[in-house]
Amino acid sequence: MAVLTGEEIQARLLQRPGWAYEGGALVKQFELDDFMAVVALVNAVAPKAEAADHHPDMFINYRRITFTLATHSEGGVTGKDFALLDEIEALAGA
Repeated sequence: MAVLTGEEIQARLLQRPGWAYEGGALVKQFELDDFMAVVALVNAVAPKAEAADHHPDMFINYRRITFTLATHSEGGVTGKDFALLDEIEALAGA
C-alpha cells in the first residue's frame, strides 16, 4: 500500500475532527468516563486491528487513551491507517 503525501493526509483529516498528523503518524487522544471505559475501547479496537493485521500504538493514561497510527512496514501513513482510524472512531462513538 502506498504512503500518502502530506497533502493527501491533510485533506483526509479535514473530515476527521480531532485527529492530527504528527511525527509521521495520525494521532488522537480520547477522554472517556473512566478507566474501565478506556479498557473497553482498547478491547474493542484490538480484534479489529488484529483482523486487519494493522496494530496501532495505544497509550493509556487513566481516563485518556492516545492512538497513534502509521504503517510501519511502509514507513508512513497509508490508507490502512485511515481505515483503522474510522474503525476507532466508530467504536469510540458507540
